Amino acid sequence: MPTAVVAIGGNSLLRPGERGTIEEQRRNLKTTCEGIAALVAARYGVVVTHGNGPQVGAALLRSEAAADQVPPLPLDVCDAETQGSIGYLLQQTLQNTLGRRGLTQTVVAMVTQVLVAMRDPAFRQPTKPVGPFYTRAEAEKRRARLQWELVEDAKRGYRRVVPSPEPKAIVELLPIQRTLESGALVIACGGGGIPVILHDCQLVGVEAVIDKDRVSALLASQLGADLLLISTGVDEVALNFGTPEQRSLNHLTADEARRYLQEGQFPPGSMGPKIEAALSYLEHGGREVIITSPEKIPEALRGKAGTRIAPQPA
Repeated sequence: MPTAVVAIGGNSLLRPGERGTIEEQRRNLKTTCEGIAALVAARYGVVVTHGNGPQVGAALLRSEAAADQVPPLPLDVCDAETQGSIGYLLQQTLQNTLGRRGLTQTVVAMVTQVLVAMRDPAFRQPTKPVGPFYTRAEAEKRRARLQWELVEDAKRGYRRVVPSPEPKAIVELLPIQRTLESGALVIACGGGGIPVILHDCQLVGVEAVIDKDRVSALLASQLGADLLLISTGVDEVALNFGTPEQRSLNHLTADEARRYLQEGQFPPGSMGPKIEAALSYLEHGGREVIITSPEKIPEALRGKAGTRIAPQPA
């Protein structure tokens, strides 16, 4: 049975303008789960990864707001909390979706740790924004009291930034493999995984955020997956995005994708990390990448939508 790793983005849970209620997230997940069910119906073994940016921000905000009544939670524990809550919503919605289609796979959500290097340069230069915006005075208090790094957004205030180190190994890789081999659909590496380091031969959580697409590429490579499907907010990859010269791309080779990336066609804050993840997966023996929106997953599997990236020309 072929294996697919499906990386779903934040738009699978929250859409622009929404508050982020559980009802909204359940409703949005239904569309994505229909696409994932199409993969199961096509007889793929499936592992699903997901983002958690807005949910971690909300968890940090709740933790800080209640700090005078209960102890605040560190970022790695907030990662774990959101892995559990999003995993539950995904697990239940997927199980219901599969059941309506007459598919009997069990869905298992797995809290996942991801090993990073203590000496990763990212720890010396935090860049990943997390949590709410603060006024200058609020930011200075937190910088002094909590030793946070904060950066200014000229229009919205100050925001905490944390390291975004490169994932080195997935701690629970073997349980993921065995659960997948049992015939279950696995949800793992949520939000990029909980970042941990090895200190005195012990795993220790760190306050950092790992890029979800990077971890998905690593997981797909280590599982020997046949397909990495990246679900995002656009139907396909495009050149000159957002300009009158915008042109959609249905097929790309790895060399073409790398060239366009170097030319600046895929910015770091949007399509860039997805293309980098696709290239990493293909460079480590991956067979095919599909990038598309949640709504277009079934069509993309039939070659009718999305962007396919292959190691070499077909």
